[in-house]
Amino acid sequence: MQYWLFKSEPGSWSWAMQKQKGAAGQQWDGVRNYQARNNMRAMAIGDRGFFYHSNEGLEIVGIVEVCALAHPDSTSDDPRWECVDLRALADMPKPVSMVAIKANPRLTDMVLVNNSRLSVQPVREAEWTEVCRMGGLDGATLGKL
Repeated sequence: MQYWLFKSEPGSWSWAMQKQKGAAGQQWDGVRNYQARNNMRAMAIGDRGFFYHSNEGLEIVGIVEVCALAHPDSTSDDPRWECVDLRALADMPKPVSMVAIKANPRLTDMVLVNNSRLSVQPVREAEWTEVCRMGGLDGATLGKL
């Protein structure tokens, strides 16, 4: 399993909106960055991700799962743009702020810290575990998702 982080402005697409889509999920559309698109192409069904509110909140607020592989983005006629579908799995019990992430020495190499503009980014397993710990999710809880 791989881990990812998905950034969204809550005024455009919020965690609450993502949760409303239920088990069917929603395509993660509108991404117009080649690196972010390539990250989505590398995803597998069942990969997990953090849902991050950007611009407002600046915090990880939930856990999502990839539920459909990369496919054409329906919001573009350009075949270069693809997206995956995501479904909400769980709220982050304690949202993890960018300030807290930057302050944690275990997360200094995290892409979010070093390339915060990238909208879809990889997360290393150790980073995933640390952010989940910071947010109040332990291994037993994550195993039940």
